[in-house]
Amino acid sequence: MPSITITVNGREVTSEVEPRTLLVEFLREQLRLTGTHVGCDTSQCGACVVHVGGRAVKSCTTLAVQCDQAEVTTIEGLARDGVLHPMQEAFREHHGLQCGYCTPGMIMAAVDIVNRHGMPDEKTVREELDGNLCRCTGYHNIVKAILAAAEKMQGAGQPIAAE
Repeated sequence: MPSITITVNGREVTSEVEPRTLLVEFLREQLRLTGTHVGCDTSQCGACVVHVGGRAVKSCTTLAVQCDQAEVTTIEGLARDGVLHPMQEAFREHHGLQCGYCTPGMIMAAVDIVNRHGMPDEKTVREELDGNLCRCTGYHNIVKAILAAAEKMQGAGQPIAAE
């Protein structure tokens, strides 16, 4: 079995993995980071979104061996020293969640959207969320939360991502 070394949420991890092990399986089963959800196993829902090298990827279709020597951030890694990331805070403040199943992947995708677009408009946010499904909210409050977080992230004058 190949051995991989991945920095996950700032912590370097070395482990043997079968070549077919998906990143989501590695995170959930080997590292016990269960904030990354599995909703479809086919890259359709976005519940499994994490950041690899600072970019959003669907971990249900990414092999763990592809992430050897990469930096991976999960929803557990966004908060720093007990302080929520602005996107997490905005989802809470603007009721951008209901059942919460899609929320971790939605937040990880949202941070990537803001990282790439700076201050996106509503149309851009809605287009960029394509591939992240929510069956509860109707997306209105999710979009409001992302736009509010983008303002905070831009206004803070500091790096947008936690990476």
